[in-house]
Amino acid sequence: MTGKLCDCFQAAGKQLYLVGGTVRDLILGKSADASVPGVPGTIPDLDFATDARPDEVQALIGGWADNIWTQGKQFGTIAALKDGLRYEITTYRAEVYNPGTRNPEVTFGDSLEEDLVRRDFTVNSMALSLPSLELIDPFGGVNDLAAGKLRTPSSPEKSFSDDPLRMLRAARLIAGYHLTPVDGLTSAVSKLAGRMSVVSRERIRDELDKLLVVDKPSDGLRFLVDTGLAGEFLPELPALGLEQDPIHRHKDVLAHTLAVVDKSSPERLLRLAALFHDVGKPATRSFASGGVSFYHHDVVGARMARRRMEQLRYSKEDIETVSELVELHLRFHTYRFGWTDRAVRRYVRDAGSLLSRLNELTRCDCTTRNADKARKLNLRMDELERRIEELRLREEIDAIRPDLNGVQVMEHLGIPPGHEVGEALSFLLELRMDRGPLSESEAYRELDNWWRHRTAR
Repeated sequence: MTGKLCDCFQAAGKQLYLVGGTVRDLILGKSADASVPGVPGTIPDLDFATDARPDEVQALIGGWADNIWTQGKQFGTIAALKDGLRYEITTYRAEVYNPGTRNPEVTFGDSLEEDLVRRDFTVNSMALSLPSLELIDPFGGVNDLAAGKLRTPSSPEKSFSDDPLRMLRAARLIAGYHLTPVDGLTSAVSKLAGRMSVVSRERIRDELDKLLVVDKPSDGLRFLVDTGLAGEFLPELPALGLEQDPIHRHKDVLAHTLAVVDKSSPERLLRLAALFHDVGKPATRSFASGGVSFYHHDVVGARMARRRMEQLRYSKEDIETVSELVELHLRFHTYRFGWTDRAVRRYVRDAGSLLSRLNELTRCDCTTRNADKARKLNLRMDELERRIEELRLREEIDAIRPDLNGVQVMEHLGIPPGHEVGEALSFLLELRMDRGPLSESEAYRELDNWWRHRTAR
């Protein structure tokens, strides 16, 4: 697929190298991580470096690409779409982020090695020459991958000062590639954590999303907490390490939260809900003769999750989904004495389209080492899911609504639009929850009885 692209650059006497995470993942035999499942705005992409200047790149690929984007041209990057793949071709450069600014000062260069040294980590500072496929690895990235080490090509202080987001990216590489930071890298992050203030909330959000969907995010999340970096953009997370949960006595709330994140499926919004599900506990901690409690931490936590996600510029849809899951994550435990039809209907109605995610979050929230307790919780969830399927066979449980609509209510009672119609529909909905679907004649009869009692008051 890159053959014709290589021909364009060769014919012009220009160099072209495949660079970045794609090279790293090819060496490891993994799929490139540029396209992150469940992360909006990511599609498969390939990164290239060249000695051609941006205007030259744009001219060279003009007849090859399906579409071209030039928004990054001032930073040396021309992006193109070809056969469903996104190509980013960047002129060799050296950039420096000055204190207090979010944008780099860019100087174009003619040396591949000069370009590679400005990259974030040695495992990402490798290149494949095209079309010969010769590996260029001046900083030992292959050896670091084999040894499981995370290093920067230049000093970590310089690398993280140039682009502070690299400190957050380190957490993803630690978790996703099982790399261990070398001496000096962790202390540099702790020292420079405050530099995250110059990074846009959107970039932080996108990098956090990528961390959360690796197989086991906990090692990266723990790195963020231990270095103080989480406190710069997600202070609710380190705050959990100060709380002891009487239900999960073997671990603090932070350790429990990280375990829940790891247990849940690597789906972005479910993992975010797992991350936030207990953030309300520090604010709701209370002491009584029986010990510590966290009453209403689900409601408080939902508000906290909403505020934090708003600050990180998540979409309204993402915020609604995650905050609703956090608020509902204890609902299962309110039904301790068996599942009546009414309880099942209300649970399904309140969960709505989030039902499968909510059930998984509930299962993952059990991290106890007590095998009998875990077994009993799973049996209760199995029972609930069985009851949901039984009701689905008998009635439209996934779309519970009153058996009469507003127009029918107004015509039958002879009343205009207003609060009385809303009261009538609320009554009919509660009746539907209690008794299941009614025939139209039964619904009208119950409505008449309700109206007589209401008007008699």
